[in-house]
This record gives sequence, structure tokens and C-alpha cells, in this order.
Amino acid sequence: MALEVGSVVKGNVTGVMKFGAFVALPDDKSGMVHISEISHEYVNDINDAIKVGDEVTVKVISIDNGKISLSIKANLEKPAPKPKQKRPRKPYVPAPKVTSPGDFQWEDSKNDSSSFEDMMSRFKKTSEDKMSDLKRGNESRGYSRRGGRNK
Repeated sequence: MALEVGSVVKGNVTGVMKFGAFVALPDDKSGMVHISEISHEYVNDINDAIKVGDEVTVKVISIDNGKISLSIKANLEKPAPKPKQKRPRKPYVPAPKVTSPGDFQWEDSKNDSSSFEDMMSRFKKTSEDKMSDLKRGNESRGYSRRGGRNK
């Protein structure tokens, strides 16, 4: 019986390596089953799936320069895909509104019947106070006015 691509034959496992198994075929020929061709499931350790001396039914998937590549999983039915489990969705919770300490309180000034110039002068004063606080803090940490570090 001549081996051809697509032939299904029985053979005995003669050797097991970490990358695959060698199978003795009829007519004193041998081929190799790569670890990825053993099962439809992931095979971490080949020794868990196949042992020396096991009789296996293999399908010839390629013949290249006398090397015969075999597959065991080609003869097995592909298992049905497992249904995906849906994770429950978390309800949407909006993030709390974060205001920075430097925010100017425009809402308070809306209630006043003050003019735009009054609001602008208060804003400028608040800004100048905050800038002077920042400058004072940087100078006490050893920073010069030009942005470099004092030695």
C-alpha cells in the first residue's frame, strides 16, 4: 500500500519527543505527528496525551523529501465550541465632579448685581494671590526666579 496525502492508516508510536511523536507505519515507513496535530485541545505536555507503544490512527497530511507528516486530530471530530459566558455589566456610575482648587467661583458672583469690571477685578486679585503663593513656595524649595535650581 503506497502512502499518499490524505491516506488514513494505523501505526504504533515508537518515540515521543517534546515537539511530537514518531509513528511506525506500514511498509517499514515512519512519520511524525507534531504536538499541534495530536488534539483539538491545547496539549501542554505530549506525555499526557500519547505514550510509546500506543496504536494510533493517523492521516497523512504531507510528504516532503521522504518526510511524512501525520495528524491524529484530523481523524477526530472537532468539538462544538463552548458557549461564551456573559459577564454581568456593571451599572454606569458617573465620576464625581472634581474641581481644582484654583477654580474661580463664578456662580457666587452671578447672584451679585455687580458689574463685569467688579467681577474681573476680583478674579485678578484671586489670581495674583495664588501666583504669589506659588512663587513663595518655589523660592522656599530652592528654585530661582529663572526656573533653575539654586546651589
